[in-house]
Amino acid sequence: MFITFEGGEGTGKSTQVTLLAERLRAQGKDVLTTREPGGTPEAEALRNLLVSGETSRWTSNEELLLNFAARGSHLRQVIKPALVMGKTVICDRFIDSSYVYQVAAGGASTLLFAQLINTIANEAIPDFTFILDIDPAIGATRAAARSATAHESRFERKGSEFHNKVRTAFADLAAQQPKRCHLIDANGTAQVVAARIREKLND
Repeated sequence: MFITFEGGEGTGKSTQVTLLAERLRAQGKDVLTTREPGGTPEAEALRNLLVSGETSRWTSNEELLLNFAARGSHLRQVIKPALVMGKTVICDRFIDSSYVYQVAAGGASTLLFAQLINTIANEAIPDFTFILDIDPAIGATRAAARSATAHESRFERKGSEFHNKVRTAFADLAAQQPKRCHLIDANGTAQVVAARIREKLND
């Protein structure tokens, strides 16, 4: 089973990845958690280029190329082998983030996006995608409190207009693909949000 978590900045994706993994392991499942961009040494190096520095460092098309270069390494070395072995893979961000951040909110080429999917990520479709939804202003406050990741703030600094577009695009995605994508209210404590995710997964 391949599960992904999506959403804007500060929605609590990493926390929910951890909580769901703990619950599934308690049920006897073999679970691998990972993240994008990242998951391999090569992809982590590209992550550093993407999430740090000035907001104008890359165009949206360049971000797409870097993300998919990292994704190719991640799929080949980590995700696909784990799925073949029967593991449950839970990933913090995946292809939906590339579409929302670079194409829908950033204006990157839809043709380039489609070509990259066909070339690098063909058939890599999650079984379940949980999209955590919260007011971007609240998310920004949460994200700013994460001092441990202050150097990874390039996307957080893109401004309210960009992040409102991100929220809208994720909601649209959930409406367009209701069998795979589930919009989760990310307001409340981590345990309250985790209960909402469990309910959807059980359904």
